[in-house]
Amino acid sequence: MPLPTAVPIVLTDDEREQLLAWSRRPSSAQALALRSRVVLACAAAGGAANGQIAEELGVSRSTVTKWRNRFAGDRLDGLLDEPRPGRPRTIADADVERVITTTLETTPKDATHWSTRSLAAEVGLSQTAISRIWRAFGLQPHRQDAWKLSKDPLFIDKVRDVVGLYLDPPERAVVLCVDEKSQIQALDRTAPVLPMLPGTPARATHDYVRAGTSSLYAALDLATGQVIGSLHARHRAIEFKKFLQTLDRQVPADLDVHVVLDNASTHKTPTIKRWLTAHPRFVLHFVPTSASWLNLVERWFGELTTKKLQRGTHRTVRALNTDIRAWIEAWNNNPKPYEFPPVWRSFSNVID
Repeated sequence: MPLPTAVPIVLTDDEREQLLAWSRRPSSAQALALRSRVVLACAAAGGAANGQIAEELGVSRSTVTKWRNRFAGDRLDGLLDEPRPGRPRTIADADVERVITTTLETTPKDATHWSTRSLAAEVGLSQTAISRIWRAFGLQPHRQDAWKLSKDPLFIDKVRDVVGLYLDPPERAVVLCVDEKSQIQALDRTAPVLPMLPGTPARATHDYVRAGTSSLYAALDLATGQVIGSLHARHRAIEFKKFLQTLDRQVPADLDVHVVLDNASTHKTPTIKRWLTAHPRFVLHFVPTSASWLNLVERWFGELTTKKLQRGTHRTVRALNTDIRAWIEAWNNNPKPYEFPPVWRSFSNVID
């Protein structure tokens, strides 16, 4: 029995342009992209058999036949998915709008924010429907973030100074990000930590015994990622001066020292000012008030807290200090300088 003759495909300019646009979809609507390539191949092949086109495109012969015939009958509309049967919508657009506006613009009488159940009772929908609408529009009334606006009158100048120092450090100079992590507690749990098991995380008692505190002064080298650390029992201007003296001994004498630090009172006492006057190679760069996040050593303190202090146990301050020194030594054996995201490249220029 002879095979049926393939339907000839002749495209208009508009159809060809639309099919080419659909066929070039990089990731989305790949089914439509494949159908478009099938029709374009059929139009280019003239009277070629469907089997030959299927082999060239790596699809089945029935696929080529189906979409050739669909296009011949309905043109571009034939390549689109047909509406599928299913339960009709029970929530109108007006109901969705009412849920969103009620969530954003009002609060319940007995609470500070809506819950799915309280809002469902208010608008007359089910709790499941409220959950779906909130997820669809990214609404989370139970969450609240915090923010703080710096009131430093020199905010712009200080940001440009610090970010410019990070992105274009001066020659024959070392840039150190300095800060102190004060009141680090030496804690020991009242019972041994239970180890992790399959399906069960490690467990520690909520109760603890505090053996004392320690204060860590740290200087992060911007270029190398190495850290100079010094531990003290207190965090006063006296200890800060001792740490500056430590930096003075460890940084080669032929290099200037640019220090990024916050506006703590211990950094601006007369004793510190006199020491800086006697050591002119030290240049201080203060981050804006309420903007300690601009100091890169804060990121290093975060890693120290997460990887060592948060789940560590220490029975004495001496044990705590020994552990911190060991961690700093391990860090300096394989230091990793922090990389700046691309937005920092324009950060100092976009603030007008």
